[in-house]
Amino acid sequence: MSPDEPQFLEVGNPPHRRTIAVRHTPGSVPGLLWLSGFKSDMAGTKAVAVAARAMALGLASTRFDYSGHGLSGGAFEDACVTDWNDETLAVFDRFCPDPTIVIGSSMGGWLALLLALARRETGQIKGLVLIAPAVDFTEELMWKRRFTEEIRTAINRDGRFEQPSQYGDEPYVITRKLIEDGRQHLLLDRPLTTGCPVAIIQGVQDPDVPWQHAQRLATALPDDDLAVTLVPDGDHRLSRPQDIDLLLKTVERMVQEAI
Repeated sequence: MSPDEPQFLEVGNPPHRRTIAVRHTPGSVPGLLWLSGFKSDMAGTKAVAVAARAMALGLASTRFDYSGHGLSGGAFEDACVTDWNDETLAVFDRFCPDPTIVIGSSMGGWLALLLALARRETGQIKGLVLIAPAVDFTEELMWKRRFTEEIRTAINRDGRFEQPSQYGDEPYVITRKLIEDGRQHLLLDRPLTTGCPVAIIQGVQDPDVPWQHAQRLATALPDDDLAVTLVPDGDHRLSRPQDIDLLLKTVERMVQEAI
């Protein structure tokens, strides 16, 4: 099957079974697994750049769309962190049986950490590259930091709130289910041990995930081989040519360390 043609993986049980679109290219190890951000998909600039570099290096690569995103099935409003975490685990278990480096952007950084903790004993994950990692974002960045009392009241009363996008996209529908479910997966404020090297790339001018949030995550990883790179003029997306170059160099360095 051509890497341009997605495969489809069934995840979950009826009535909440969903079809997840996956692009997987076989190759040498360590393979690369890309995890996208909230409301982003595997056709994004960084995801495509990582897949192209993996192909150039002859490495296996995997990327997919969460339910309610991109080519995958399901409605965005029906999904929550538990669903996206389950899908991440299912894709990893199906397509990444060999040593793998996981690259997560924004929400994908949170899911990458959840994956690393859940599969730590297998020893398969050889490194994490986290771009503006939005760990615990539903609680720490949305509920506590960004949402006003009026918004929190509306979510509790109506079960949903339409949050305008800063990027010209359609509004984000934030549901009470998303907020409440996210509380089951919170990671900050306790020591975390992934058992693998971790590289964090964070823009200082990021309006969505403040650079202090990345520092807070760093303090939660006292036992891991950790490197934090702050990009002074970097925003949240970190998709400029120089940002992509930094990302790819970071990934390649971790690949070399894992060989």
